[in-house]
Amino acid sequence: MDWHQLWQIISTPDNVPIVAILFLIPFYTWYGLRQALANDRLIAELEADPQKAKTHHRKTQPWKPGWEKEVHVWPYLMRMEFLVALIVTVILMVWSITLNAPLEEPANPNLTMNPAKAPWYFLGLQEMLVYFDPWIAGVVMPTLIIIGLMAIPYVDANPLGNGYYTFKQRRIAILSFGFGFIVLWISMIIIGTFIRGPGWMWFWPGQTWDHNRLVFEVNRDLHEALGLPITSMWAKSIFGGLVVGLFYLGAGYAVHKLMTINEFTRRILRRMSLVQYVTIQFFFITMLSLPAKMVLRLVFRIKYVWVTPWFNV
Repeated sequence: MDWHQLWQIISTPDNVPIVAILFLIPFYTWYGLRQALANDRLIAELEADPQKAKTHHRKTQPWKPGWEKEVHVWPYLMRMEFLVALIVTVILMVWSITLNAPLEEPANPNLTMNPAKAPWYFLGLQEMLVYFDPWIAGVVMPTLIIIGLMAIPYVDANPLGNGYYTFKQRRIAILSFGFGFIVLWISMIIIGTFIRGPGWMWFWPGQTWDHNRLVFEVNRDLHEALGLPITSMWAKSIFGGLVVGLFYLGAGYAVHKLMTINEFTRRILRRMSLVQYVTIQFFFITMLSLPAKMVLRLVFRIKYVWVTPWFNV
C-alpha cells in the first residue's frame, strides 16, 4: 500500500479545502442536529405542559416579553461578526504564507496532465461525466440543481421550522438536503480527488497510481447486458424509455411511502397543490437516479440505460 502517495494527494495545496470539508461538514452537521434535537425535546415539553408554554418558546433559551419584536444586532451580532472576520483573516494569512499557490507552468498541448482534474468545486461534475452524457452531466444536471434550489420556497408547504433548529418538524427537508449535498455531492468530490487516478481509473486509497495500468472492462448498454436482441435504434429508444419510466414510477412510489410515514408529514402533503407535489417528486427521483446509475456503471458495467439518436441516459 502506497500511503506516501496518499499523503502527497492530501497535502497538495489544491486539496486543502477538500481535507477541511472532511472535518468541517461532519462537525457542523452534528452541531446543527444537536441543537435541533434539543429544540425538539423542548417542543415536546411545551406541548405536554401548557403552563410552561407561556414562559418559553420553541428555542432552548428562555422566552421574555417582546423578544419576537427585537433584533439583537448590536452588540451581539456585530461583535460576533467582527470576531469571525478577524479569525477568518488570520486563517487566510497563515494559509497563504505556509502553502504555495497551486500554480503550474504554462499549458503545453504536447504534455497533458494525467489525470487532468478540474478545481475541487467542479470535481463532482467531472465525476458525473463517467455516468452520463457530457451535456447531461455538464448542462442538464447543474441546471436542475439550480432550478431545484430556486423552487424550494415555492413548493415548501411546511410553515414550521422558521427561525429555530428542528429535526422533527423538518425531517423530510433535512434528510433530502443531507442526502443530496453530503451523500451525493460531497462524496463525488471525494471520489474525484482521492480515488480517480491516471486515465480517470478507480484506485482505492493507498493503491499506487500506475500510469501503465490497463483495465479490460467492457461497458454495455442495458439491453445488451440483458441479452435482448434489439438492433433497431427506435426499439432501443422505446425499451430504454420504458425502463426509465418504470424507474420513475417505482422510485416515486417509494418516495411517497417515505413522505407519508407519519401523520405530521401527511398533514404537510395535504397542504400542497398537485403542481407542488409533482415538482418535489420529480426532483427527488432525479436525485436518486445518480446513485442508481453509479451502481449500474461501477458494479454491473452498464454504460447506458436509455439509448436514443439524440441523447443517452
